[in-house]
Amino acid sequence: MVALGAMPGVFQSMLKEGHRHLSGLDEAVLNNIDACRELSAITRTSLGPNGMNKILINHLDKQFVTNDAATIVNELEVQYPAAKILVLAGRAQQEEIGDGANLTISFAGELLEKAGELIRMGLHPSEIIIGYTKAISKTIEVLEDLVKKGSENMDVRNKEEVVLRMRSAVASKQFGQEDILCPLVADACMQVCPKNPANFNVDNVRVAKLVGGGLRNSTVVRGMVLKNDAVGSIKRVEKAKIAVFAGGVDTSATETKGTVLIHSAEQLENYAKTEEAKVEELIKAVADAGAKVIVSGAAVGDMALHFCERYKLMVLKISSKFELRRFCRTTGAVAILKLSQPNADELGYADSVSVEEIGGTRVTVVKNEEGGNSVATVVLRGSTDSILDDLERAVDDGVNTYKSMCRDSRIIPGAAATEIELAKRLKEFSLKETGLDQYAIAKFAESFEMVPRTLSENAGLSAMEIISSLYAEHAAGNTKVGIDLGEGVCKDVSALKIWDLYVTKFFALKYSADAVCTVLRVDQIIMAKPAGGPRRDAQPGGGMDED
Repeated sequence: MVALGAMPGVFQSMLKEGHRHLSGLDEAVLNNIDACRELSAITRTSLGPNGMNKILINHLDKQFVTNDAATIVNELEVQYPAAKILVLAGRAQQEEIGDGANLTISFAGELLEKAGELIRMGLHPSEIIIGYTKAISKTIEVLEDLVKKGSENMDVRNKEEVVLRMRSAVASKQFGQEDILCPLVADACMQVCPKNPANFNVDNVRVAKLVGGGLRNSTVVRGMVLKNDAVGSIKRVEKAKIAVFAGGVDTSATETKGTVLIHSAEQLENYAKTEEAKVEELIKAVADAGAKVIVSGAAVGDMALHFCERYKLMVLKISSKFELRRFCRTTGAVAILKLSQPNADELGYADSVSVEEIGGTRVTVVKNEEGGNSVATVVLRGSTDSILDDLERAVDDGVNTYKSMCRDSRIIPGAAATEIELAKRLKEFSLKETGLDQYAIAKFAESFEMVPRTLSENAGLSAMEIISSLYAEHAAGNTKVGIDLGEGVCKDVSALKIWDLYVTKFFALKYSADAVCTVLRVDQIIMAKPAGGPRRDAQPGGGMDED
């Protein structure tokens, strides 16, 4: 009997024309490893505070200038199947934690590179997978040992504690700006944190990006900032009750078509007056209910606007239904479908609604300084749109970190201190193993060196010197020694206040190992890409061949 692998043409002939079939170590496994390594090489140079930016132009010609790995891999639109698994791992990390996508992809690429070396040495992928599975179990064990004692008990409304945990996530996106950004993000998060912190919703912290000024001009507003002007001439209202109409403020058209015969000018005048009186009656009813502000989710009619001005009602227009929903959440209003007199419990409230000019842009600021407010807005200022976009990503990372610390506030040493300790302990663990998987465990341990090496290289330091110093310090029992990138030396990170969240590291390493084992388990790739043109089994009349 002849093995199928010995006759590559046999399997190929079973498939439709245009299909590609890759199998075996060289074609499938090592090809997959090379593809994943290339992807991680792209994100790796953006790892850490000194990470380099990438310019990406997507299929819509939108330009991105960023060092955020999640944005980079999403906009790259990776098609290669194995590399896509790494992209999905990074995306899972981003959705679960909101930070650490770069570590996930870069570490997975490093693990696969080491696996490639082991395969060339003669190890089978199955032995590598067994070794890697043992290694990740041991890693999680060691990771729990490295948690700072007492960090599990944290008051999420203590600004100092929040900023301490948020610093490294924000610094990795905006190095040098973390001392300005972290207090802003912490204030915004603490304002909207519910009684049970585990129910914190990241959607309640909004970002308004306004070109002009600098980052130091950024502020936090308790409430919403709408990037549009008020519709009428009234631009400021204090202690206002607010009526929200989702269907617009205009004369509603009748549901059926009708014809009105008018015989004289007097009849025409009376018809117009009737319509006018109806609109005035509706607007007066809204004003009598106590509302000072009308918010429309659609068009605002000229006649309706005229009567709003007469009854001193401020008019705002919010086209986005999502923004309208957030506005209702901020003010406590209920969106009414059509223009009618609102009940007292349908009206919302705001301390002030005012139109302000910030850097040449007219915005409407809805403030609720009293308690019970559920939305806060970080107003970011910067010189260009791309800088503001990158600042927004840093704020998103900070907010997501706050969400994570509300669920698990444990912290571990940052600045590569944790990675070197993990490498040291795993190497010791590999020496106790007796099977071939000890080589895989040793390579897993070696892979952790990628983090200090990359941080050093991105900061222009000598990676070999830094890694040697770190190993020497950790061998002496100083488990909290990491890299001070500013001075280019190894220091105790507890003095530098560089801490990482335990959950961020836990999920990043777990997702990396899972993705790597998935890629290593693949030994054949069958790509269904039939040749273009009409199908051969299609009949001229549109029917199909009968069996």
